[in-house]
Parts: sequence; structure tokens; C-alpha cells
Amino acid sequence: MKKTKTNDDDMLPEYDFSGVKGVRGKYYKRMQQGYTIKIHKADGSTVVKEIPPRVGTITLEPDVRQYFPDSESVNQTLRSLITLISNRTKSASKVKNKRELLAKGRSKRAQRL
Repeated sequence: MKKTKTNDDDMLPEYDFSGVKGVRGKYYKRMQQGYTIKIHKADGSTVVKEIPPRVGTITLEPDVRQYFPDSESVNQTLRSLITLISNRTKSASKVKNKRELLAKGRSKRAQRL
């Protein structure tokens, strides 16, 4: 899809953005942490609204953040950890089951004597 060119004649001269460069995502992190809106009404009163972070937002501490540059790296690492934990839990439950079977076998032998 081609972008259409706009006429510079539509822009008033006081709106000169030639020396200004926008920054993508400048306030993204702040928005993820939640923010406050102050509304100044005509009668002189002020209404303050606290906007909490979105559901599911997780904030990393600065020392942890240096190892994870983006969400993808955090998710990938956590998925690997989940796999390790589930494998360890499965093997631990197998060992526990074997111990229980051995204990039952010993108690049956002791009852016979």
C-alpha cells in the first residue's frame, strides 16, 4: 500500500516540525507502570484519576532487567524454567512412588515375621 503525499500548503507556517524528530515509545514504560491524570475543571476544582497498570503487567527490577531486553527473552527463559521444573517434579514423584512401594514391601515382610 502506497502512502499518499500531503500538500505542505495544508499546514500553517507556525506548525514547523522540520527541526523536531519524534521518539517512538518515549512514554511506553511509564504507561505500563500506571499513571495519574489530573483534570482541572472550570469551577476551580481538580479531579485526580489513578490509572493502574494493565492486567498481566509485570515489572522487573533494574538488576534483572539488564539480562532481559524485551518480553520475548523473559518469556523464553521462563518457559525453559517451567520445563525444567515440570521434569524435575515428575522425576521426584517417580522416586517418591518407588520409596513408598519399598516401604510397603518392608512393612509386609515385618508383619510376616
